Amino acid sequence: MKLYYKPGACSMASHIVLNELGQNFDLEKTDTKRGKTESGANFREISPNGYVPALQTDTGEVITENPAILQFLGDMAPDSGLVPANGTLERTRLQEILNFVSSELHKAYSPFFSGTKLNASAKELAEAGIARRVGFIESKLSDGRVFLLGAQFTVADAYAFVVLNWSGFIEFDLQPWPLVQDYVERIRKRPAVIQSMTAEGLIEDRKAS
Repeated sequence: MKLYYKPGACSMASHIVLNELGQNFDLEKTDTKRGKTESGANFREISPNGYVPALQTDTGEVITENPAILQFLGDMAPDSGLVPANGTLERTRLQEILNFVSSELHKAYSPFFSGTKLNASAKELAEAGIARRVGFIESKLSDGRVFLLGAQFTVADAYAFVVLNWSGFIEFDLQPWPLVQDYVERIRKRPAVIQSMTAEGLIEDRKAS
């Protein structure tokens, strides 16, 4: 398999899950602005929408969109617990939270990565949108659950972590939501997360230091 990614982007969720599964895979960095991959390929010929992630399977099929890729990967190893079984209410709950992260949480952060500097009023409006979605995550964790679906880390946690981690890049303080703040720090310590962030150049390679 090959994962087309952009460092720190939402594609890191798929990267984390691949490492959680211990899968053998290749990585190819992608410049989505230029539409070129690290090897010089035209990325739009791989993924017509031109954004990451894109996962090329061993059969040559290309899958796009985070919720689809994450569930595909999780289904490769049913015993991993990364996705509940198809046809169960728990799987529907997974899809529910994946759709929230994709269409609500992820989208709320998008104005900060548009390439256009936000003026004060636009920034305030965007931050209010993030706060509302982060508040929902806080409410999910308020019953004492460790992860979004309960005691088990799932692909939804990988995706939510990546998006919430953008808070540091845009200087959005998660302190008003202590459960979310603890959640992010807890996931950040997972070996698969450290491995992924190191490979993408987001943290220093501890082995090299």
